[in-house]
Amino acid sequence: MTPSKVTTSSASVAVLPITDKVQEAMAVARRGVDELLIESEFAQKLARAEQSGQPLRIKLGLDPTAPDLHLGHTVVLNKMRQLQDLGHTVIFLIGDFTSMIGDPSGRNATRPPLTREQIELNAKTYFAQASLVLDAAKTEIRYNSEWCDALGSRGMIQLASRYTVARMMERDDFTKRFKEGTPISVHEFLYPLMQGYDSVALKSDLELGGTDQKFNLLVGRELQKDFGQEPQCILTMPLLEGLDGVEKMSKSKNNYIGITEPANTMFAKVMSISDVMMWRYYELLSFKSLAAIANFRSEVEGGRNPRDIKVALAQEIVARFHSQQAAEDALADFVNRSKGGIPDDIPEVALSGAPLGIGQLLKQANLCASTSEALRMVEQGGVRIDGTVISDKGLKVDAGTLVVQVGKRKFARVTLA
Repeated sequence: MTPSKVTTSSASVAVLPITDKVQEAMAVARRGVDELLIESEFAQKLARAEQSGQPLRIKLGLDPTAPDLHLGHTVVLNKMRQLQDLGHTVIFLIGDFTSMIGDPSGRNATRPPLTREQIELNAKTYFAQASLVLDAAKTEIRYNSEWCDALGSRGMIQLASRYTVARMMERDDFTKRFKEGTPISVHEFLYPLMQGYDSVALKSDLELGGTDQKFNLLVGRELQKDFGQEPQCILTMPLLEGLDGVEKMSKSKNNYIGITEPANTMFAKVMSISDVMMWRYYELLSFKSLAAIANFRSEVEGGRNPRDIKVALAQEIVARFHSQQAAEDALADFVNRSKGGIPDDIPEVALSGAPLGIGQLLKQANLCASTSEALRMVEQGGVRIDGTVISDKGLKVDAGTLVVQVGKRKFARVTLA
């Protein structure tokens, strides 16, 4: 597929009046964003859409680098849904081609490209999970291999001729790696080009992404101009910190809340964030009005326990991805655990080899990833058997059925023979 060249010039288009409806749409677009570039252009796009009845084409691309989505991904998906609810066309673009290159954004080393098999496996679950946020029936789903594969080597060379190395080196991560003498592979320069070419192929009016994607989104604007298209506006959303409150939410850092995790686990993880970080999660994840969130802040400043406000957030998120009843049950389960109770739905595990060392037992019961982690948890006082804290790293556990707990959230009913 070769994108058609159109001849539009924003300079030749009459400036339209900004109606109340457009102002309301702009307020929705601005909420919680890091940047909206360029606001005046986007307001005109909205005004034209209102006048013509032709919805805007709003694009979000995600590379299927992992099989599951977490709450960090939903920050930008939530914004997509808000714009979708305004009547615009949202395009959920799966980067099955760009995943084979590997996004260098924020990287201090070359990212290993994924295989076609890994990409196809991960892509299977992406849209299904995204549909927990987006209206699937009104979402256009596309794969960028549709036009990227068709480019071929000749088309790739022609596309590369449209951007200079000097402009590529304006990227902070490329500049830093070059100064440090860290290798930069030539294929990494192709990633921003291909992402920008996606915008040309889809004739995007607005592209969304995290703050780490700003350079790539701007490349899309420049390529659209080069192809004679009206340049897209760009909207960047903040990157949500994980449960540690420091690093970006990431499955690899184990600080994430998966959107398909069990309701009780999801609820407990939200409750584990700090009182300070709670407001960040409200800002980026909650659908409550800004006035309601401001009222919560006033109540906390007036002496209300922030735990109550955090419960409301945890219930809102669990209800969104499960149900209101699941949110109520998760709260009851959390209260029960807080009182030292055992959850109702803990996994049953059968093991053999009694007497079994405590480290091996925790590893084989999938309560710890390794024996070294298990022994470290014992040393820190984070392991209980039938409610009793275990402090002996050399403990041999005899045959029987027992409830084993690691940390606050991991339980298993182990039958050891």
